[in-house]
Amino acid sequence: MTKSDFRTECLKQHKNLSNSGKSYRNGRINHHLLKILRHQKGKRILFYWPFGFEADIRPTILALRPKNSLYLPLMDDVSFKMVPLRYPLERRSFGIYEPRNSNLNLKLIDIAIVPVVGVDATGARIGFGKGMYDRFFPTLKRKPLTNFVQSRRCVSSLSLCDDYDVKGDLFVTPDGVRSSKDFYVKHSSRQWWHSHTGRGNRIFNF
Repeated sequence: MTKSDFRTECLKQHKNLSNSGKSYRNGRINHHLLKILRHQKGKRILFYWPFGFEADIRPTILALRPKNSLYLPLMDDVSFKMVPLRYPLERRSFGIYEPRNSNLNLKLIDIAIVPVVGVDATGARIGFGKGMYDRFFPTLKRKPLTNFVQSRRCVSSLSLCDDYDVKGDLFVTPDGVRSSKDFYVKHSSRQWWHSHTGRGNRIFNF
């Protein structure tokens, strides 16, 4: 299977998710994500504004906004730049809502929240195929803690990605939080961690 084949399969699974369970899935993701971010204690956080079947993380954004510096991507040619989260957002390319442009040249964040279509066996991100995050991350002064978010777990047992594909530290789905040695997290290798117990359950391995 190629990366393209796996992307197509994951997209199919996401598009087939039932609307009736959407609120539950988003609620679980926000529960896990908010607990993670409070534990990680980063003050400068890059989020994404949900679009299509991406997990709706707006409750987490609203909860953290008062005491943190939050940023959103603003598309810029084949990549994007970070701009401060300011309202109102404007609907731009592909129907995605983005903040207004800023003259700030932001190159340092503590945490990045990144939507994914799938994840391969090395913990690398499979996105929509445009490579925007892959071009963006090398522009930062240092790699931030990177939390992948996905509405439905879609993980390959194969190594499908290229060396330049972004790798995550944690992988958040409605089922819990995944970390492994390939995600650079030493204390919880190859386990799913559920925020309501703090204990790992071996649901599956990469």
